[in-house]
Amino acid sequence: MLRRWRSWRPAGFLVVPALSALVGWALAEAAAPASDREVAAGRALYVTLCVVCHGESGRGDGASAAGFATKPSDLTDGRLMNPLPDEFLVNVIRSGGPAEGLSPGMPPFAAYLGPAETRQVVAYLRSIARPPFRPGMAKPIVAVPGAPAQPVFFSHLIHAGSFQIGCQYCHADARRSDYAGLPSVERCMGCHKIVGAQDNPEVLKLHDYWRRGASIPWVRVFKVPEFTYFPHKPHVRAGVECQTCHGPIERMRVVGADTGPALSNDLMHLVGLNPPSRPLTMGWCVDCHRAENARRGTKAPLDCIACHH
Repeated sequence: MLRRWRSWRPAGFLVVPALSALVGWALAEAAAPASDREVAAGRALYVTLCVVCHGESGRGDGASAAGFATKPSDLTDGRLMNPLPDEFLVNVIRSGGPAEGLSPGMPPFAAYLGPAETRQVVAYLRSIARPPFRPGMAKPIVAVPGAPAQPVFFSHLIHAGSFQIGCQYCHADARRSDYAGLPSVERCMGCHKIVGAQDNPEVLKLHDYWRRGASIPWVRVFKVPEFTYFPHKPHVRAGVECQTCHGPIERMRVVGADTGPALSNDLMHLVGLNPPSRPLTMGWCVDCHRAENARRGTKAPLDCIACHH
């Protein structure tokens, strides 16, 4: 068994640089600014297909806009549009609003636009954003394999990414207790009594929970073992960003986590590959405490009783 694993090691190290080079090339292509020709072609398509709802200026004031329960988006609002990745915009254009948890008032255009034409429309939308869009403002979507389906399609990509709602607005217990907490239905309804209340199926699910006085049965994603004590309050007060433990939540359509012990990781340790500790394992937490103590002098505890008492 050991001989087989050792014979695999050189091949793995040869593959990684090749994959890194490929990913780097893909990201560079995605970040490349659109040409004037692409923008002009995108405007022509926009005038043909989009102007009736979104208006000639893109502000959501087209001739048909008044007939929608949810007003078409203001595509010129760079504060909201610039953080959204191209992949998100392409999916909305080709698959319709519901594909990203938005209003079905935005229909799918895959039957009318090919992939290249869709990218041209996105290039045009980037050109009309104010403040102006710059490559790098929109980071790629993060998809975690095995992320659980939730009872309501709540997209952090929209709420935390585009609208930049702070984590503690919804998870208000994090700064004052052991647990982060989940927002009450009342907290959600503070916005969604109005936003999407008439035509968004996901928001209508929320209204149903509200009418029944029921809690939303969210599927838990992050959990440490029962024998481990993890308080959120001291971590928040120490200035530890939520993404340190939970990953880039603001770039996830559906939240998922690949955390905790794994057999593959244990086997790599066994054969001497020494991989980094997996997130939310004891070694990972201890490494973080040591690094923060060295970097900032935070005095994060390293004794066993801090987490196992």
